Amino acid sequence: MLDNSKDNSSKIENELNETGHLSSENQSINEEIESTSDDLSITEVEDKEIENEQVFEDYSELSIEELVVSLKKLIENTPVQQIKSPIDQIKNAFNEKFGALLAEKKQAFLDEGGESLDFLFSHPSKSEFNKLLSEYRVKREAHYASIEKKLNENLEKRLHVIEELKTLIDDAELSSMYKNFKAIQEKWNAIGGVPKSTYNDTWKTYQHHVERFYDLLHLSNDFRDLDFKHNLDEKLKIIEKAEALATEKDINFAAKQLQELHKIWKEDIGPVARDVREEVWQKFSDATKKIHDRRHEYFKEIHSKYDEIIDKKMRVIAEINNLDVSNNKTHNDWQKSINELEAFRKKYFDIGKLPYTKSEEIWQKFKNATKKFNAAKNKFYKEEKSEQQENLDKKMALIELAESLKESEDWEMATNTMKKIQSDWKKIGHVPRKFSDDIWKRFKAACNYYFNRFHQQKNVITKDQQVVIDKKMEFLESLKTENKFKKEDVFEAINKWQDLGKLPKNSRHLDSKFNKLIDAILDNLSLDKNEVVFLKFKNLLDSYVENNDYKKLDGEQLFIRKKIDEIVREIQQLENNLSFFSISNKNNPLVLNVKNQVNEFKEELALWKEKLNYIKKLDY
Repeated sequence: MLDNSKDNSSKIENELNETGHLSSENQSINEEIESTSDDLSITEVEDKEIENEQVFEDYSELSIEELVVSLKKLIENTPVQQIKSPIDQIKNAFNEKFGALLAEKKQAFLDEGGESLDFLFSHPSKSEFNKLLSEYRVKREAHYASIEKKLNENLEKRLHVIEELKTLIDDAELSSMYKNFKAIQEKWNAIGGVPKSTYNDTWKTYQHHVERFYDLLHLSNDFRDLDFKHNLDEKLKIIEKAEALATEKDINFAAKQLQELHKIWKEDIGPVARDVREEVWQKFSDATKKIHDRRHEYFKEIHSKYDEIIDKKMRVIAEINNLDVSNNKTHNDWQKSINELEAFRKKYFDIGKLPYTKSEEIWQKFKNATKKFNAAKNKFYKEEKSEQQENLDKKMALIELAESLKESEDWEMATNTMKKIQSDWKKIGHVPRKFSDDIWKRFKAACNYYFNRFHQQKNVITKDQQVVIDKKMEFLESLKTENKFKKEDVFEAINKWQDLGKLPKNSRHLDSKFNKLIDAILDNLSLDKNEVVFLKFKNLLDSYVENNDYKKLDGEQLFIRKKIDEIVREIQQLENNLSFFSISNKNNPLVLNVKNQVNEFKEELALWKEKLNYIKKLDY
């Protein structure tokens, strides 16, 4: 292992000075290669940036726990040299989230009367996050230490190969010289990369001694010409590949392949005959320039596209900054504004993605715009939270009152109070969500408990009520066995049924059975159809009055008035139609049919009016 790479560079420079400059031909080629190497170095950096750079993700949307999971996956599943940018993004998002949580916990601690110096807070995700970051740093340092070690080892190997080449030249044993030179070339080509600072000098030194070798080799033209021819064939193949790459659609792929071709040109293939050397290099250089020019245009276009995306995103940020929330007074107002903000957020992300290096500044502006909105929103909901706490206190007071009354037997007072409690409950606004379900269940339980007791006591049948039930059931059975009825018998039966007394609520089904039986009896009597209808109607309404069922009475009256209005409109329409016929058409079948319809509707109208008059006379 070398102790100092700078010493190696000085050693190489001294050798060049001692042995003289490279030939003018090779000097020219080296200058071109240095120029190309510089371009390739830039290209390589750009490629690696694009290849390794993670497109920006909105890690701010993830929770603290999700950020830890994302960090762990990156470290475990992605090469350590490719994750610096996304890890920086995750660190920023985590620190912001954890900072906000820490501030919230500290404020809560102070609100409860704690002292700032006494505040302590720990979170399992923070410890896990720090542990993962430490693991990442260790891996990254080990990775680059390993690379540096390998590069220095390769440099030592290359210097050793150069020494072998010098010894070969100095010994100048022509019989084995060419064979040994080929072995040295293979050994050189098999060695990997060296530190960047020593690369060009090392390569120049090696090429210098290669030229010295070929200068000696002129003593054996057969060997030299054979090697020149082989090298020329290989370089022409490389030129052909480079020219093909100039038309490759994927310019990034073409640039990477060009790098490989330059490496083979420099590392794997020796010189060609002097008379074609400049021409061959120029062809390769021209093909290289075409690819470089196309790549520069490509990046120019990419940067232009990024500028367009940035402009669009900046316009969205301006729209967010212009969101007016000054008139938001209610939760619904804020929900509308929140939906607007979400629409802008979606628009922002739908515009397109930027590399992290270009997006960081604009992302900060976007976050600042949303922070301004969120600050106003949080202020509102903080005040809302205070109001909700007051609402909670009010509802708790109603719960305590309801629970104090649920065993009461002062039915009138308790029932009226419970109904008012329920009405007051509806008027009180929202309470904190974490209490909402529990207090509602408690309030509902107290109310249900009371009203279940209330209805049970109402449904208890007294001895007197049981007597009424028994008598009515007996009377109902006697009517079923009777075969012959007159109109007067029906009226007598109805009066007797009412005289027997009022049924309790849970036995009202007997009224329905009686009414159905009376309807059946009336249908069997030789009475006018309208008279039967009216008698049935009268019997039904009398049962409603007896049971104080005013709701049904009101419903019947409303229904009757609607029917009257409908029939009047039908009559008016038909009479209007008749006005279109002349007097001479009075015997026309169509006219006669319309007149018959009018008369039928008038008869029906008379019946409905009779019903209305009856219901209006009832005292309820």
